[in-house]
Amino acid sequence: MDSSLGNAARYLIRHQSPDGAWRSETYGFFKEGPSLTPIVMSSLFFIPQAGRPVHTSYRKGVEYLVRMVREDGSIDTGPDGLNFPALTAAAASRVVVLYEKTAANLRAQAAWLSYLRERQLVSKLGWQPSDPEYGGWGFSIRTPRKPAPGELKENFFESNMVATIFAIGALRSAKAPAQDPVYQEILTFVKRCQNFSDSPEDGDARFDGGGFFFIPGDPIQNKAGVAGKDRLGRERYYSYGSMTADGLRALIRCGLQPDSPRVAAARKWLERSFSVKHVPGTYAPDREVLRDATYYYYCWSVAHAFAALELKEIETASGKLKWAEALAEELMNRQRPDGSWSNRFTDAREDDPLLATSWAAAALAICRETITGEIKELVPRRGAGRATTTP
Repeated sequence: MDSSLGNAARYLIRHQSPDGAWRSETYGFFKEGPSLTPIVMSSLFFIPQAGRPVHTSYRKGVEYLVRMVREDGSIDTGPDGLNFPALTAAAASRVVVLYEKTAANLRAQAAWLSYLRERQLVSKLGWQPSDPEYGGWGFSIRTPRKPAPGELKENFFESNMVATIFAIGALRSAKAPAQDPVYQEILTFVKRCQNFSDSPEDGDARFDGGGFFFIPGDPIQNKAGVAGKDRLGRERYYSYGSMTADGLRALIRCGLQPDSPRVAAARKWLERSFSVKHVPGTYAPDREVLRDATYYYYCWSVAHAFAALELKEIETASGKLKWAEALAEELMNRQRPDGSWSNRFTDAREDDPLLATSWAAAALAICRETITGEIKELVPRRGAGRATTTP
């Protein structure tokens, strides 16, 4: 594992631009710098196996993200804005303070976090708890104010589980107190993405298995597709592995206890469905081609989910399994000779090796920690407890 992680770190370092950013050689919308840089850094901090060059590379990345903060505390998003504002801000707010908590870095963390919180779909932007989007974050490029009746909606403005789990990670990293209303706002959205009912009157056992999907009310963006209509006539969506891992983490990070019904149901779904070969879940026949488009993201998120519950062994459909050993072996088998990973499926852009390698290496680092009990970081933090690679 150390050899694999060292090779991954060296690959990432080799592909850093002189100004400290990481830019895609595969996709145009990943070439501007802010989109990939904090995601790569979120992985790189936890793979110090390549030695001093990792430290130098990481500090250059921090300097790049700090330079984006203006004197007035706003973010310089460039003439065209950020392509993925919520994801970039959430990850940037974390990585700028992991290595050094200087005054400039702490100021940058606050700026990025403020930018992120301004983009939550809550009442100050016109959203109400009755709106399906309320409480989460989405992929909107502009500030996601609720459209007036008849007004055109921006593409992808709605809250989704991916942007929301990144935001939760930023809040937790910044130590937003447990009593902050933001967590209850987030839970309002997250619960709407779980195939689960708090009361028998509102549920349908055919669909309420405890798993999660990406977004309410959108048959296109939910990769696994439509599962059918329940007894109350509501359209339901199939649960799948990457979103169930995100959902389980979101429930825990927002304050639900491991033995709460929702957490228990999500955990059972994720354990029973666990696979290291494919993203688990039932997919509609016309969506099967999308199953493994998010494979490395799934590996990253499921490793986080099991680590959050401090699980070394899980109860799969085939019996007990040491998940970290199984996942680490599969990941190392898929690593390419140059130290990178790449997905042959393109829908989630994991064919870009910078993105796939960031997810895969972070997942492998968590596997290593689970197996050995040893936390590896660029800067060990005494008494800080477990530090996760991203949210």
